[in-house]
Amino acid sequence: METSILTEGLVKRYGSTLALNGVDLAVRSGTVRGLLGPNGAGKSTAVRIMSSLLRPTAGRVEVAGFDVVRQPMEVRYRIGLTGQNAAVDDVLTGRGNLEMFGKLYHLSAKQARRRADELLEQFGLTEAAGKQAKTYSGGMRRRLDLAISFIMAPQVLFLDEPTTGMDPRHRMEVWRGVRELVGKGTTVLLTTHYLDEADQLADVISVIDHGKVIAEGPPAELKSRIGGDQLDVVLSNQDDIGRAAAILAAVAGVQPVVQKELSRISAPAVHRAATLTEVVRQLDAEAIVVSDIGIRQPTLDEVFVRLTGRDVPQEELV
Repeated sequence: METSILTEGLVKRYGSTLALNGVDLAVRSGTVRGLLGPNGAGKSTAVRIMSSLLRPTAGRVEVAGFDVVRQPMEVRYRIGLTGQNAAVDDVLTGRGNLEMFGKLYHLSAKQARRRADELLEQFGLTEAAGKQAKTYSGGMRRRLDLAISFIMAPQVLFLDEPTTGMDPRHRMEVWRGVRELVGKGTTVLLTTHYLDEADQLADVISVIDHGKVIAEGPPAELKSRIGGDQLDVVLSNQDDIGRAAAILAAVAGVQPVVQKELSRISAPAVHRAATLTEVVRQLDAEAIVVSDIGIRQPTLDEVFVRLTGRDVPQEELV
């Protein structure tokens, strides 16, 4: 198996704070690796080290076959990076930014103009192409930043929270662009708060918490680890969560996953219809009103909560 990203025992300390505590990753070439974890888990620190922007305290990191500490320029020549903050030239127009970067990637002036036109249309920026980037909204700047990283197909592309704040239509455009790059052989490492994004794009997901990888596998495999079908109950009154959770725990035999902000409780439904019938009977007996109830397949939300013991990051809930 050819790997484009390899970390072994990756450690990063900031004084007495241990941001990364022995991260091991092996990302197969031409695939998408999702890196999930709570805020402060170490995801962005790992990306900065892998993209040669930050030196590790200990451990080894290779990207595209080169050591990021000893051969940083070789690494930078082969990667693309979109960080959490858009890095565009405010004075240039949207088109000017894209054409400038196209020329830096050794495209001819004609090729750079053609590629700029394609990306402006793809990311919904055609109407604003002639405006200075400093006049763009935050979401537009983010889309322009992503468009720049898509100019060429880098060997490895790091996407750190690429679609935060985007509307669904533009998120789907980014997903399409990522799939196109991967189809051309690019390896993508993606950090995201949107669990559906990881589910849609990632071939393998690594869950990181407290600076360590605590679980890893394809999305379907991670979901299977918390059981099969799930009973999902959404309450009309959030004050009933405690009593309803106790009922689900007694019927399912395990502690349910509670998402208080959504008034939602989930638990394994081993016997499907029998489990659903018994829960409905007990909720009715306790006069607990539900707005929705049913059996469904588990999601990455449950995986995240079960593995980390924390709620899904707020960005996922909006």
